[in-house]
This record gives sequence, C-alpha cells and structure tokens, in this order.
Amino acid sequence: MIDFRSDTVTLPTPEMLAFMHQAPVGDDVFGEDPSINALEAKSASLFGMEAGLFCPSGTMTNQLAIKTHTQAGDEVICEELSHVYQYEGGGIASNSGCSVKLLQGNRGRITASQILAAIHPEDVHKPISRLISLENTCNRGGGACYDFKEFEEIQKIAKTHHLGLHLDGARIFNAIVHKKEDSKQYGKVFDSISICLSKGLGAPVGSVLVGDAAFIKKARRWRKVFGGGMRQAGSLAAAGIYALDHHVDRLKLDHQKALLIKEALVKKEFVTEVFEVETNIVIAKIEGKYNATQLASLLKEHHILVIAMTPALVRFVLHLDITDEMLATTIDTIEKL
Repeated sequence: MIDFRSDTVTLPTPEMLAFMHQAPVGDDVFGEDPSINALEAKSASLFGMEAGLFCPSGTMTNQLAIKTHTQAGDEVICEELSHVYQYEGGGIASNSGCSVKLLQGNRGRITASQILAAIHPEDVHKPISRLISLENTCNRGGGACYDFKEFEEIQKIAKTHHLGLHLDGARIFNAIVHKKEDSKQYGKVFDSISICLSKGLGAPVGSVLVGDAAFIKKARRWRKVFGGGMRQAGSLAAAGIYALDHHVDRLKLDHQKALLIKEALVKKEFVTEVFEVETNIVIAKIEGKYNATQLASLLKEHHILVIAMTPALVRFVLHLDITDEMLATTIDTIEKL
C-alpha cells in the first residue's frame, strides 16, 4: 500500500533503528535516563528555551501545557479547527476543567485582532481568559503556515492581558523549513511549544514540551499524574535525537512531492478546489463524479490510502516513506481516474 493517510505512519529507518539500539538508558522518573535527558536538552536548546519534557504523544504535551498554564474555570482561546479542540478527546475540559473560546480563522490561523476581541473583561459571569493556543502548521488548514509577524502581534496581546501563549508545533519543522525561519525565533515568542517527533521527522514515538525551567518542572509533575512517567525509554528518545539531526532538512522533499500531487489533482473535473500547498499536506474538494469517501475507496482499490476528512474533502499527507516510485504511481492513478 502507498499510505498518504498521515505522516504518523512512518517507520524508523535502518539508521535510526541502529542508533536506537545503542542508546544508553536509565530510569527517567528518577531523571536518570541519559538519552531522554539529552533529547530534552537538545529540544529546548533548538528553541532557545530552558528545559524540555519528553512524552509519549503530542496530545499529552499539548494537554500538559494547557493544564500547567491554567486552572479549572479558565478559558482557552483557539481556532475552531485546532488539534487541541478537534482531536484530543475533550481533554481541555476533562483534564483541565477549562472552557474553550473557538474562533473562525483562515485555514486554521487566527489573527491578533480576533484574539483581542475574544478576551473577556473582568466579569464574575464569565470564565477568565487565560491561554491562547495556536497551531503551526495547521493540519485541517492543509498544512498552512502562520506569518511570523502575526505571532509577534499575538504575543504583544498575550503579554498585555497576562495570557499564556502555547504553540502546538506538531509540524513546526515543516513550517520552519518552508518559511526559512530560525527555531529560536519561536522560543522568544511562545511560553510553551509542543514538538512532535513521530510525524514528518519519522521517529516511532514521542513529543517534547519545551518552556522555561519552572514551567517544565510543574508540567513534569502533571505528566506523572497523567500516567506519562516512563522508565527506560531512552531508546525512544534516541530516535528523536536521530530525527532532529537527520530528518529536518529533508522535509522540503515532502513539500515538493505535495506540490506534484496538487498539480495532478487540479486537472481533474471532480476536483473543484485544492487548498494552497505550503508544506506536506494536500487537501482537495471533491464534487460531481465522486464524493470524498468514494474517491478514497476508489484509490484504495489501487492500493493508495488517503483520508476522507469530510464528505467533500480528501487529504494526502506526504512523508519520508513515500518514494519517488510511489509518487509516480499515485500521479498516474489520479490521471487515469
């Protein structure tokens, strides 16, 4: 099968596996796993932050960030398509006891002016606006990237109104590579950042939450409460170290392949729109001859897996396991539909 369902389906490369097998390990709950300590320090340093916290998933790092920034009864401001709201099992409510202010943005991106208008004034009837959570790149927005100047404007508002500013950076390196940014820029703007290692970077497991030392100390305690304390998990951390050292620059290849998928799709009469492709995600609107579910089923018959996100939208996600041969086969299949 040629699997475009997500960049989470990647398998460790032989070189990554070899690096994992030789990793030194220890008990991380005691702070004694050298590979985890190295990954946390490396991740924090990349973003100019003081400390990091290795977790099994990006959902956990996001939920830990929200729990650490807030207290029960507070409100989190985010875009209506954001992962923290759509795909984390209602965790904002169940884990943190917070309500959510949803804003309708542009392909998952919200503006400083929208956020300013959404902040509650002091009012006993309303929850306290406590945290802004952004996502870059925006998954359901087709891998859309923020303009960094917008982040800086949002930061000003967060500081003025004493709100925390969190970034769900599940695909942050796709944005950094595409926009030719410096990762340390992000550390100057955000109070916390969730970095996923098991998507485009190709590690089998794990995300890292970075922030200042006091924030991460508190988040580490909540990780234990959430059941995320791990023991000899250094082999998994080693995969993350390898991914950060070897798989970041190559993300531009996934972006190039995504553009080729788009070029094939826009020529089809049943494709009425393809979202702008900036990174590794292609979302197409399907109407007429097929709907999105029918197209996904037809492609599956040709051994190509995609996601029908809605009855009208189909998603392709490029990643390091999609070879040039797989790409050529996919484009040929699309052209023959």
